[in-house]
Amino acid sequence: MSEQHAKGTYVEPGQEYTRDTNYIEDRITRDAADGWPVESGRYRLVAARACPWANRSVISRRLLGLEDAISLGLPGPTHDARSWTFDLDPDGRDPVLGIERLQEAFFARTPDYPRGITVPAIVDVPSGKVVTNDFPQITLDFATEWTDLHRDGAPDLYPEHLRAEIDEVNAVVFRDVNNGVYRAGFAGSQKSYERAYRTLFERLDWLSERLTDQRFLVGDTITEADIRLFTTLARFDAVYHGHFKCNRNKLTEMPVLWAYARDLFQTPGFGDTIDFDQIKKHYYIVHSDINPTGIVPAGPDPSGWLTAHGREQLGGRPFGDGTPPAPPRAGEEVPPLVVS
Repeated sequence: MSEQHAKGTYVEPGQEYTRDTNYIEDRITRDAADGWPVESGRYRLVAARACPWANRSVISRRLLGLEDAISLGLPGPTHDARSWTFDLDPDGRDPVLGIERLQEAFFARTPDYPRGITVPAIVDVPSGKVVTNDFPQITLDFATEWTDLHRDGAPDLYPEHLRAEIDEVNAVVFRDVNNGVYRAGFAGSQKSYERAYRTLFERLDWLSERLTDQRFLVGDTITEADIRLFTTLARFDAVYHGHFKCNRNKLTEMPVLWAYARDLFQTPGFGDTIDFDQIKKHYYIVHSDINPTGIVPAGPDPSGWLTAHGREQLGGRPFGDGTPPAPPRAGEEVPPLVVS
């Protein structure tokens, strides 16, 4: 098996990139309609620091205070075509699930599971079976189905009266931004790349205009919409600008979005989930058909994320009637940024 094949192939020559969005759609709910009841201590969230989709679930878990209810497993930043691996843990095994590869939890559920082994994934600890890897639904359920286990002061990340607007914003942000960077980076033709590139920056311009006079995307508090946009913005200059050729502007050259992103980064529960070293290693090492040398860039300097943003002048109440989360628990910290 060649090194490239071992790591997977991401670009199909001549083809537009299309994401496989078929996931295990079981849900963990109060009524256990799919056979999975909300239950403290039963489930483990497997979520690599490097992955933007997984990062959403880690932020949501932090903001809502679900750390005691749902444990966290952290694969390393790289994987091969088979699976994410627990190479950061002693002996290369997840200390709770006892497995070396996330693939094992998928195979426990469906032998020879034929689709991608993706994070985030929620695993049922007693059976060792994956419950779901449906990343958009996971965070919505954290916000709406796990409320009995939320911390005191947890924010409402999916307010009922704003759900229609949040859903609308999320749909266009996913299509044009969250997945748009991948459609540019994994494009197999010049035409498909340029189409994705134009759409991405048109949407970023739209977002800049939307956020010029309002602090958050929907309403005056942090919601699911902000979490979903943030994880892409956090990776923009470190990865997407160069590696994915999304280079009309850096995030630091888009004043409104840069200030918005810094505001969130400096909010407890956001920046304290970001590990730029792992993010860069994932993209630049795993995507060997885009970056065959495997060289990981030394920059950019991340210290700007800690500079003043001025967004508090727009008002807004980040946690609504709630409060910030406590600091990350032992073993879940990320390396602190060094201010130069």
